[in-house]
Amino acid sequence: MSGPTKAMCVITVAALVLTTAYTVALGSSGWLWFGWIVLGVVTIGMAAADSSAPAGARRRGPTRPGPQP
Repeated sequence: MSGPTKAMCVITVAALVLTTAYTVALGSSGWLWFGWIVLGVVTIGMAAADSSAPAGARRRGPTRPGPQP
């Protein structure tokens, strides 16, 4: 899992904790839960795309050996 995907997972879990705390303290908000669900789906999509990409596709740098101009 790449760095941005890990960060997105942390943000999603933190948003879940905050949304739950808000719901307990002030009552449920449909839009807040809807936003969290959208964030969760995006996170799952990022994780799926990250895990399906071949390892070589994520590597940056020269593609051919030898000195570069």
